[in-house]
Amino acid sequence: MNSIVTPWEVKGNIDYNKLITEFGLSKLDNKMIKRIEKHTGEIHYFLKRGIFFAHRDMNFILDEYEKGNKFFLYTGRAPSGHTHLGHLIPWIFTKWLQDKFGVELWFQFPDEEKFLFKQELEYDKVQEMVYENMLDVIALGFDPKKTHFLIDTKHADIMYPEAIKVAKKITFSTVRSAFGFENDQNIGAIFYTAMQAVPAFLPNILEKNKKPRPCLIPHAIDQDPHFRVSRDVIPKLGYYKPASIQCRFLPGLAGIESDGKMSSSSGNNATIFTTDDAKTVKKKINKYAFSGGRETVEEHRKKGGIPEIDVSYQWLTFFEEDDKKLKKIYEDYKSGALLSGELKAILIDKINEFLKKHQEKREKAKSQLNNFIYKK
Repeated sequence: MNSIVTPWEVKGNIDYNKLITEFGLSKLDNKMIKRIEKHTGEIHYFLKRGIFFAHRDMNFILDEYEKGNKFFLYTGRAPSGHTHLGHLIPWIFTKWLQDKFGVELWFQFPDEEKFLFKQELEYDKVQEMVYENMLDVIALGFDPKKTHFLIDTKHADIMYPEAIKVAKKITFSTVRSAFGFENDQNIGAIFYTAMQAVPAFLPNILEKNKKPRPCLIPHAIDQDPHFRVSRDVIPKLGYYKPASIQCRFLPGLAGIESDGKMSSSSGNNATIFTTDDAKTVKKKINKYAFSGGRETVEEHRKKGGIPEIDVSYQWLTFFEEDDKKLKKIYEDYKSGALLSGELKAILIDKINEFLKKHQEKREKAKSQLNNFIYKK
């Protein structure tokens, strides 16, 4: 199956090395990881395991940081449904960057994006999801003093004047080429990428910085086309090109071959949401998680499982922080000592342990929301 990777659709078995070449990215190699470690004191397991695998201009970001010109972080979430576990991956790493470098985060909630791109989606539903999604971000533990939520329609008075400056320098042919738009695309969708560019330089305007601060954008690889376009435009407005660092997708439960990433629109059975209870998580993983096990227990004991295609193992590479535990699980499954059902049970326990804590923090986040929304 041919893969598709756009900001609005991801399908197939993704060749990440191929995307590095196609998108013009740089691989996150050991040299770069070591340079990051020089400042962080440790290597996040997302880096060690290649979950974050590519970047643009990380050397520039670290050069400026070493000169005393701290970067700021920018990432976001376009709400259309509840947050699922795949959404959390870039945010977890973003929090680590915030903590280790002591920098600000500007988190965009573009509440117009999915409304413009999904004909069936009602505006009121999007606003409901903005609130729900914000709770999940806060629950991850971001510093409220250094984290600012931008909601496109609510902060339009500060965002739109800058968006039109971006839009003036982007032609329709550029947008059509970058996103594959046809002539029947609504004009709101065509304009949207200008709004997504704004947080990459807006803090410099709001803070009236005499010397612009650089921006680092952690994001999943499917959002890269927006930032490729913005990188060409933002320097023309007098600001640094935003740097970026890209992650792989958490695969859907159905398996890497059939679906490139977990999706909130692929049906509740294929997706685990942050609001799912323990019973629901267990049912979904047991019933739908693609197995790399053999057809019979006897064959599995003899030949061993295939962790490389087993979704439960793949998910553990995202959620099991302990390298030694993960290595033992890999070896036991590969040798046949660990059965598929037992591997699923390990994942179920891990996800439910994570979600229990997350949901407790999510409930507390309801009283903290006002501390995160940017006040003009």
